[in-house]
Amino acid sequence: MDWDEYARWGSHIAQWGARYHQDLRDRPVRAQTAQGDIARQIAPVPPETGEAMERILADFNTVVMPGMTHWQHPRFFAYFPANATPPSMLAEMLVNTVSAQCMLWQTSPAATEIEGVMVDWLRQALDLPDGYTGVIQDSASSGTLSAVLTMRERATGFTGNREGLAGKGALRIYCSDQVHSSIDRACWVAGIGQDNLVKLPGTGKDFGMDAQALDRAIREDIDAGHTPAGLIAITGGTGVGACDDLAALHKVAKTYDLYTHLDAAWAGAAMICPEFRAQYWNGADGFDSIVFNPHKWLGAQFDCSVQFLRDPSAQLNTLKIEPEYLRTSGEAVTNYSEWTIPLGRRFRALKIWFLLRSYGLEALRGRIRNHVLWAQELCEALRALPDFDIVTDPILSLFSFRCRGDDAAQQVLVDALNDDGRIYLTQGMHQGRKVIRFQVGQFDTTREDVMLARDVIAEVHSRIT
Repeated sequence: MDWDEYARWGSHIAQWGARYHQDLRDRPVRAQTAQGDIARQIAPVPPETGEAMERILADFNTVVMPGMTHWQHPRFFAYFPANATPPSMLAEMLVNTVSAQCMLWQTSPAATEIEGVMVDWLRQALDLPDGYTGVIQDSASSGTLSAVLTMRERATGFTGNREGLAGKGALRIYCSDQVHSSIDRACWVAGIGQDNLVKLPGTGKDFGMDAQALDRAIREDIDAGHTPAGLIAITGGTGVGACDDLAALHKVAKTYDLYTHLDAAWAGAAMICPEFRAQYWNGADGFDSIVFNPHKWLGAQFDCSVQFLRDPSAQLNTLKIEPEYLRTSGEAVTNYSEWTIPLGRRFRALKIWFLLRSYGLEALRGRIRNHVLWAQELCEALRALPDFDIVTDPILSLFSFRCRGDDAAQQVLVDALNDDGRIYLTQGMHQGRKVIRFQVGQFDTTREDVMLARDVIAEVHSRIT
């Protein structure tokens, strides 16, 4: 393919993309294919000679698209969103075209410097104090792993990377039982081990960790000869939106000199709205590390996760490695590859720049406020139906419910709804029972899309019972 052909096909794909998004409501949200359907349509051996782009794109439409779940569908109410706004997508087109590997300042000064400014724009938007800096990661999982590794190194006097963990005893990390599975995985990867991740019950209306229980657990571990290393708190847990009392937990953690990390992957975006901060953000400004995903609720195309750091030196002391071939001569510069686990880095900051300049914070706040309002409205509509019970009331735009019946009945309903295709939901577990999760967050959803879910849920349930 030469560059003239590239321009022609690029224009074709951009037009296809616009039509795709304009017609999404006409498609089933979740892929309706069976396992193996897609693979069977692809040649089992690679081609020896090239094929025409017309044929490749025709196969894309007939082979690939039927097997895609449409995350940008306005009735995608499963998991959390992975939104992709038009300006964010255009920025990614430019990033892909330039195709820079932005690991060092010198390998693309613009990428490094715009990243620093965008992190600070978002710091201001989330009302974090001056002094916080940070880095753009691929996902919250990477930000959390970076924080857990920092907890490990700090607790071992920054000797773990060099000496390993043998003979250093049990390093203990504390969290609630409402945390995302990425917390468990971070402890696996960091060598801390699942048994040293101390999970305390979430309690109260927001299902947060009890500060007194945290204090007792730390004291018991110290008495047992263990080494408390860190606290991981949550704002907007994945299961039912659980939120910890950040100020109370941080106070306990600092009493024992623990490194603190806040997972606000989903709900952090809502903190651009001042009215949510008193309940969900109070105390966040004391945490050593905070992670949130602009690629979820804010509209930046996946992948894009910001990790704020109150003082980056501990994470740099944990992750920085500088062989001669990566050194930058001359004056000191920021090399964000020293702040993260991967060396290679994409130019993720550009889509944040495009996004924030195109919409402005007030338009983004309006969408989030609508999503919260519509989730509350739908929750009350389902509560009024005789065959359904609300299990957890909305925390921001996430709530959970059950239909009449046992856990198996919940899964039957979820599967039937997703096979129906008009909406997409997922199941979860809460307090030992299966629940059906509902979250509102897709960027272009409307009140009509959200309230349609009430009719679809009632209709499908009636059909299968």
